Amino acid sequence: MAAPTGSSRDLPHPQRAEIRLEAVLHALSDPLRLQVVRELAADGDELSCSHFDLPVTKSTTTHHFRVLREAGVIRQIYRGTAKMNGLRRDDLDGLFPGLLDSVLAAAARQAVRLGSR
Repeated sequence: MAAPTGSSRDLPHPQRAEIRLEAVLHALSDPLRLQVVRELAADGDELSCSHFDLPVTKSTTTHHFRVLREAGVIRQIYRGTAKMNGLRRDDLDGLFPGLLDSVLAAAARQAVRLGSR
């Protein structure tokens, strides 16, 4: 995993070449993490951690974001006091063409089928 650069507030992220399919699939296998990814994909921009209304504790939310970041699914950066999250779509599409779109489409179909969002 890439070492943090710059300030002590920089978070470590895997380089594109270090992103592994099994880590991405594991990160996307959790319903709450998949919800985060769906919201990021729908918004198309960076969203703060506080934007997400997850039905878990703050520490569990932090864990879910860390799993997504360490898998290379999202990039997290501090902007002032807010931790911003962005989907690493270019990296994921470059490494695994069609994977993210397929997962997002399947998740949307499932949400309709189950009557959830």
